[in-house]
Amino acid sequence: MTLRMTLIASTAIVLAGAAGAETMKIGITQNNVGVDSYQTTYESAFIAAAGENSDVDAVVLDAGGDVARQIAQIEDLIQQEVDAIIIWPTNGEAVIPAVRKAHQAGIPVVVTNSNIAEAGFDFVKSFSGPDNITQGARSAEIMCDKFKDMGIEGEAQVVHITGQPGYTTAIERAKGFEDRMPEVCPDVSIVDTQPGDWNREKSQQVMEAFLVKYDDIDGVYSGDDNMGVGALNAAKAAGREGIIFVGATNFAVGYEAMAAGDYWGSIYQSPVDDAEAALKTATDILEGKELPFLNYFDTPKITQDNMGDYTKPVF
Repeated sequence: MTLRMTLIASTAIVLAGAAGAETMKIGITQNNVGVDSYQTTYESAFIAAAGENSDVDAVVLDAGGDVARQIAQIEDLIQQEVDAIIIWPTNGEAVIPAVRKAHQAGIPVVVTNSNIAEAGFDFVKSFSGPDNITQGARSAEIMCDKFKDMGIEGEAQVVHITGQPGYTTAIERAKGFEDRMPEVCPDVSIVDTQPGDWNREKSQQVMEAFLVKYDDIDGVYSGDDNMGVGALNAAKAAGREGIIFVGATNFAVGYEAMAAGDYWGSIYQSPVDDAEAALKTATDILEGKELPFLNYFDTPKITQDNMGDYTKPVF
């Protein structure tokens, strides 16, 4: 097939497959492609998957982390009368009115990667992505198991670096971790929680403040490995050794830090699987297939002990 790709005002990529009566026009508005390599890889994988499907014409948009821009993009896709809209929400609450408009226009909405708030579920056809609460819970289990191996499960103190406030993935991973830790290691204390905004440099600054405030830190849980490696860098610079670092969404930098013996564990999640699952969910809906509302793909635990079973992430 012939693939046409056009960059419009640096915000939209239009992919046109072979024209035909059955062509599905699918628009996607992403959260913030430039913020980390996971989202960059996701976009590339989505474009590749759309380009390989001759039944799909895709309009690929990026909100750049701006809620107002994302709302405007959804409204523009409604005006274009696309057949389906995929949204990676910048904010799970704020986008609900725009998602409602798409629903009222008869356009099925698929939420990808990070769900919107529950108040908007009636306006969404399906969610495609990871189970972030389970990811947080699995991270707690990884950390607890390591503390037990070290014999410090009765006294360990943990600090927690979360993602962007208001972002559903950050909220759910935090909830999963903080709910599960008391169940598996009831004597472990989570002494402080601060946002790192998915940013390595900010997370390093957050960890620097933690290190000044707390003489005893046994573990650090971060909502993704990008933030976790920022925290690790702060600990290294301060000469603080023996801290167990656990994240979620295993980035290449996290994998490398695990290989070096500096970073203990994470959750393995593929942005390629994520993107391909979102597109398939949208096309399945348009083809009339029945899907579960929560359409999860698996995200297993990865630690220094089993990392040889997994390939290094490309993001």
